[in-house]
Amino acid sequence: MGSEEEIIDLKRQVERLSLFHEVGKALFSTLDLQKILQTIMEKISDLLQPDTWSLLMLDDKTQELFFEIAIGAGADRLRDVRLKLGEGVAGWVAQHGEPVLVEDTRKDERFSPKVDELTHTETRSIVCVPIKAHGHVMGVIEIVNALGKPSFGRGDIPILLSLADYAAIALENARYVRRIEELTITDDCTSLYNARHLNFVLDTEIYRSNRYGYEFSVIFVDLDHFKLVNDVHGHLVGSKLLWMIGDIIKAHLRLIDYAFRYGGDEFVVLLPQTSKENALGVVRRIRELLTARVFFTEEKLDIKVTASFGVASFPEDGRTRKEILRMADEAMYLVKNTTRNNIALAGQGIRE
Repeated sequence: MGSEEEIIDLKRQVERLSLFHEVGKALFSTLDLQKILQTIMEKISDLLQPDTWSLLMLDDKTQELFFEIAIGAGADRLRDVRLKLGEGVAGWVAQHGEPVLVEDTRKDERFSPKVDELTHTETRSIVCVPIKAHGHVMGVIEIVNALGKPSFGRGDIPILLSLADYAAIALENARYVRRIEELTITDDCTSLYNARHLNFVLDTEIYRSNRYGYEFSVIFVDLDHFKLVNDVHGHLVGSKLLWMIGDIIKAHLRLIDYAFRYGGDEFVVLLPQTSKENALGVVRRIRELLTARVFFTEEKLDIKVTASFGVASFPEDGRTRKEILRMADEAMYLVKNTTRNNIALAGQGIRE
């Protein structure tokens, strides 16, 4: 029979193995990032028993840390808090990519009282480790105030680093899944949504509009004589021009609107909670932007493009996806087969 210290040490090793087993099982049994991160943080809490703990993610655009998960006193006040790189212990760890143990915050100049002031708590000790993938810091795990003892110990750092590796794997997996999803719904040439995704979004919008009594409008856009661009200037210029036009359309829309490349030189715009008359205002503006633009001036090609537009609305012009698309398409073809560079409304004919 071993000594009491050996028994305690063996017990701790078993607890750690169990912890890693549970986290590994969560990691490979689901792609739900939030569930995996929650499991990791809960296991940290069970083993190291901090008073409060948090997982902060690094926003690559702003280079600021934000609280993805925060548990403990005052955690609800941290939802909108952001820390700059280098700010506080977490900011220092994110900036340098190295773990830190602070046994007494009063003696460490890296400690910032900002979070304590917001949460009305007192931080005495901290362990903070980076979450890294391929040498890039993605976030940090921070635990605060060891329950029942004055401070955490250096032996806690390897445990946290191992769990941070699991968090990094989960985050990388989530990014790959997100990228795959984006590739399946995005058009390669324009970076707009593709026709496959249009069907899904339209069905969703019909359901939502039926439930809440909303209108919505669909715009068909067909570029006039676009084949000539490809024939005269080549497909590389044609592809780049499609991207430029897609960008013009997308830049003019609201956050709740959708733009799709339907195929070839056709685009579709979906305007939720928008009547046909209000959609007409949007189309007029897109048409003005398009006709006013001269493309490839630096290359001295000076290409000008116009388009034929058709507009249909739910529920006035149809109550199913096929009906609405057909009505918008027919309105567009009315313009295409007559004046071109114009707008037609389903059931009302050419408006300009």
